[in-house]
Parts: sequence; C-alpha cells; structure tokens
Amino acid sequence: MNARFPPLPDLHACGALPLELNSGFGPLQGDALGLLERRYVDRGLALGRERFGSRPDDGAVVCTALEGDRTVGTLSVRLDGAAGLRADLLFAAELGAWRAAGTRLCEFGSLAVDEHSRDRKRLLAQLFHLAYLHAHRRARCQRGVIEVHPRHVAFYRRWLGWLPHSTARHNPRVDAPAVLMSIELATVRAQIARWGGRPELLAQARCLYPLAWDVTTEAAVLARLGVEGQHWLA
Repeated sequence: MNARFPPLPDLHACGALPLELNSGFGPLQGDALGLLERRYVDRGLALGRERFGSRPDDGAVVCTALEGDRTVGTLSVRLDGAAGLRADLLFAAELGAWRAAGTRLCEFGSLAVDEHSRDRKRLLAQLFHLAYLHAHRRARCQRGVIEVHPRHVAFYRRWLGWLPHSTARHNPRVDAPAVLMSIELATVRAQIARWGGRPELLAQARCLYPLAWDVTTEAAVLARLGVEGQHWLA
C-alpha cells in the first residue's frame, strides 16, 4: 500500500510551492500514470500502460506530487534485488560490474512533470529529494542509475550531477535510444548538505540542489518515512 503524508508546514514557511508529496511501494496508476503517459507521448516515446505497473513486492517506490487535487509530478525508484533492475535489459555489464564491487544499486525512472506546474525546477528537485531519501537514507543504496534519452543527458548532468556511463543503445520498451547515467548517492547527500534550502543561490550553484529541502525539513520528511535522521547524518 502507498504511504501518504500531508504537506509539511516547513515547505510553506520557506517559500516553496504548496505541494503534497506522497510515496510508497505500489503500482504506478491513476493520475500519476496518466501524467507519465501524456509526457511520454509529448516526447515521441512509445509507452504501454502494462509496462509501468509494479507489484507491491517488486521493490519499486513511487513518489508523486500534487498541487491541490492535480497530480503534477511522479518519479519512481526501484531497489535492486533478485529480479534485477529494468536497466539490466540494455546495461547488464555495467550494472554487473558495480554489483561485483559490492555496490548496492537503485534505479530512478518513470519521471514526469506537468508542463503547467508553477515551478517545474523546484518540483523536480523535491521529487528527486524524496526519492533519494527512500533510496539512500532509508534503503541504504549507494549508487543510483537511470536510463535517459541522449538529448536529456546534458540536463541530468548539469542540474543533478549524473554522469553518463554508456553510449546510446536502442531501448525497445520505449522504442528510442537510451544512455545509462549514474550518480553516487553520497554525492547527492553532500550536494544537499551544501545547497539545500538556499534557493537564492540557484544561479551560483548552477544545479537544482538549492531548491531541495534544508536539513530541518529533510529531518521532518525522514521522520514521516520512519527513518531516524540523526543516525543517517552521522
């Protein structure tokens, strides 16, 4: 079942968008799936509804953002396990090398942001922050991977610090080329600690991390996720 939590007062106090952020294990469905389908069609990507359903036990956490009663963002993070990750279809050798080195992996995907959202950069930063908390601070994953269209590589590299780890390969799930990108989640932790909650430094930072939560708000989110923040900040 999905775990839901109401908007945090801290988000309004620091001038952020009035977002309700929800997350939990379960299928991508309803308005979130509809948003994903619409955005994929806008980008010219093939998408079958059955390809993005996930069983509650397959290690996928779905994060969603709402403005009022409208779903404006979705992002999933899949934890590595016996069934592997979707990126194994194209990038099994790269993922296998990290696993052989003892690295605990997770996979980000199913990202969609409503083109009419009032502040898309802040929305993306907070969705990514929430997914990161599930992956690194809750499940102790060490490295995140993601498959992106080649034309989006520059965006992920500049704004979130992801690095490419492959040439483009054809992804039959969306009938389009894909590049494997990856980031060490300890790097994300360091960037959030440096920039989080300081939107006035967005131009100086040249990344999205100033739009992430500050340490106080992050601790409140972790508490609602059932994670003891001090343990992870040590």
